[in-house]
Amino acid sequence: MKTAKILFVLLFAMFSKIQAQINEKTIIGIWESDKKDVRMEFFKDGSHYAAKLLWGNLVVEKDDITSKKDSKNPDARLRARNILGIISLTGLEWNGKEYTNGKIYDPPSGDTYTCKAWIEDGKLSLRGYLGISLLGKTVTWHRYKP
Repeated sequence: MKTAKILFVLLFAMFSKIQAQINEKTIIGIWESDKKDVRMEFFKDGSHYAAKLLWGNLVVEKDDITSKKDSKNPDARLRARNILGIISLTGLEWNGKEYTNGKIYDPPSGDTYTCKAWIEDGKLSLRGYLGISLLGKTVTWHRYKP
């Protein structure tokens, strides 16, 4: 009986670790905001997660295809680059429940915010903020299906 309890505890611990790893990687892929105004591709970058800006209604010209330039970037050397394709989110760390300690760059304003993200019921919530999370905004995303 004691052996069965130990085996159960070990199996439960292994399952929990496997489940955490599965949940950790669920952010990987292409996500679109629920307003359908931004599309980003999340990927693993070393031990962190990052995201590339694939499309956004504020970062393309009127033809809906041509990228605008990163003209508001605080780094003058980057102001001539195209916004589409830049890595706009970096440093997200999985803590077992959510992704934290990220930085997200907003090209239309040139501002960078701290961010965190979590997934519930198949939806990604991404919160950008200055200082404390209370002073921020959350955007909800769904997996992009072309």
